[in-house]
Amino acid sequence: MSDNLTPGSNQSSDPSRQPGATSEPGWERAALERIALAAISEQRAARRWKIFFRFVALGIVLLLAWGIFDFSGDKVTSTGRHTALVSLDGEISSSTNANADDINSALDSAFDDAGTAGVVLAINSPGGSPVQAGIINSEIQRLRHKYPSIPLYVTVGDMCASGGYYVAAAADKIYVDKASIVGSIGVLMDGFGFTGLMDKLGIQRRLRTSGENKGFFDPFSPDTPKMDAHAQEMLDQIHQQFIDAVRQGRGKRLHETPDTFSGLFWTGEKSVELGLADGFGSTDFVAREIIKAPDIVDYTVKDSFTDRVARKFGAAVGSAAMHAMVLGGKLNLR
Repeated sequence: MSDNLTPGSNQSSDPSRQPGATSEPGWERAALERIALAAISEQRAARRWKIFFRFVALGIVLLLAWGIFDFSGDKVTSTGRHTALVSLDGEISSSTNANADDINSALDSAFDDAGTAGVVLAINSPGGSPVQAGIINSEIQRLRHKYPSIPLYVTVGDMCASGGYYVAAAADKIYVDKASIVGSIGVLMDGFGFTGLMDKLGIQRRLRTSGENKGFFDPFSPDTPKMDAHAQEMLDQIHQQFIDAVRQGRGKRLHETPDTFSGLFWTGEKSVELGLADGFGSTDFVAREIIKAPDIVDYTVKDSFTDRVARKFGAAVGSAAMHAMVLGGKLNLR
């Protein structure tokens, strides 16, 4: 058998020349590098998408927070004839939304609007600080004198008691629901005394003062006749201020009885009989039937988030300072 092959059938024994084989040296390494680079590119792309979606989620959270907390705190602007609404809701205190600065600012804006036909102060409050309530009462009187053609009416929700009624007494008229709670014209100072418990536990109070009366109302020290007399004098003086404000605001409409200024409270129905209120009606009723301007624009100050944080912090500092001066005694109209 001959070993010679025809020219067309000659095949090389070199593996690099076999079908499917590459002629470049180190092709395995190049293939691995391409695979590694592709994997790195995929990881980078996935990381970029991950960062993108995190930013999107953060943006959504910020938008929700903006809507919930109302960071702007912008004031209302209005056009056209309308009833201006200001809400006083909750405890009257410098540390709550029912504080004199915000309520007075809202009332100022409401009266100053050229489209305001009348103002409704919607109160739902058990009372609170006599100072804050007195400041609001005085501002209402000032605004009524400055804008004699714009009436201010109070509408009562569940409750308008003590400091809440102190504010309401300055209005032109007060409208209630038959089941509203109205009155409680009095002042209280609350606190605790722990001297008996301390004696039983063998605890000794070591209080040093630089003034004879500096330790007044310390809950860890026993009461004294002098301390009680001084506290009662303060309470009576503030109570008289409250009584004067009610008499001035209600005038001849008030039907005084021995219980009127005793701290008792009554239903809205009874309060109308006693002259503490003028009639029955909601905010919508007063706007529609009394002011004759059914369109209601809310001027209530909506605190920004930063304002609320600052107020809470300031209130905590102020409360700590007050308790450092007058431990155990807190004045309240409620």
